[in-house]
Amino acid sequence: MGETQVTTHEGRSTADPSPTAAQAAPEAATAPTTPPAPGKTGRLLAGFRSLRMPRRPRLWFEILLIAVSYWLYSLVRNAVPEQKAQALRNADWIWSAEKSLGLAFEETVNHAVNSVTWLIVSMNYYYATLHFVVTIGVLVWLFRRHPGRYAATRLVLFATTAVALLGYYLYPLAPPRLMNGTNFIDTVLLHETWGSMASGNFKNMSNQYAAMPSMHIGWSLWCGLTIFALASAPWARILGLLYPTLTLVVIVATANHFWLDAVGGMACLAFGYAVSRVWYGSLPHRLPKWVPDRRGRLTGLRAARLPRPASEPEPEKHPESSPSGA
Repeated sequence: MGETQVTTHEGRSTADPSPTAAQAAPEAATAPTTPPAPGKTGRLLAGFRSLRMPRRPRLWFEILLIAVSYWLYSLVRNAVPEQKAQALRNADWIWSAEKSLGLAFEETVNHAVNSVTWLIVSMNYYYATLHFVVTIGVLVWLFRRHPGRYAATRLVLFATTAVALLGYYLYPLAPPRLMNGTNFIDTVLLHETWGSMASGNFKNMSNQYAAMPSMHIGWSLWCGLTIFALASAPWARILGLLYPTLTLVVIVATANHFWLDAVGGMACLAFGYAVSRVWYGSLPHRLPKWVPDRRGRLTGLRAARLPRPASEPEPEKHPESSPSGA
């Protein structure tokens, strides 16, 4: 080590570094250095990736988000110009299109169910209440039992509802019960059913010409598919599939929607799933069920009464200090 080689060049002697020293120089030049602190772009990318990761939902935030979102939805939906004349023309076109397809059965169902008073009154209350009760119930169930899938499934619902607002603005549509020249029965008005904003005393609180797409179908199908994909009990999965099916019968029997409105609601739901799939990189039911909290512990274990998963390490046990003199 430390040797030099003497080379003669035109009468001059120069000391060249030895091969060992020459090899050490590039190694020193390529030695690893401390990486620089991430710049603004790196921090933004890291923050963006963090937003896309499933995380534990916070109760207060979810309650506030849902309340504000529904308030905005109602505000925008009711602020859309009613455009009564255009809505009636669109309804006539929908009715003619269904007749040309041989599938204009809404009026027949409306009259048949209305002939059974207890049944149609039950459907009126179903239309007015379960739309909200079941949807909120599924959200609560997801929050407690599937926290890792909650945000992605909630995004499906929000994206579905947001694109529906665009439909209300671009395509005002009168429900069958408000059409001219037909024999549809407004079952809420006839039986004086309480609670529905579709007609009766509450009709001025809601835009009557926002029928396409049907969010009764969009939301009920969201509930049904979520229950079917995540529930473990077979009876619950069956009920999940029956719920949107019965909802379709109800919206037709009460003359609040055409069946083509239901097709519009399904298209909006498909858009909602596509948005969630792009954002989270997976469909909601394929995401992990549990997510770590701020201290790195998986959530939901106590509520579900499940054993601690192998991926979560056991808490470190500290030996108790022995009494002095022992």
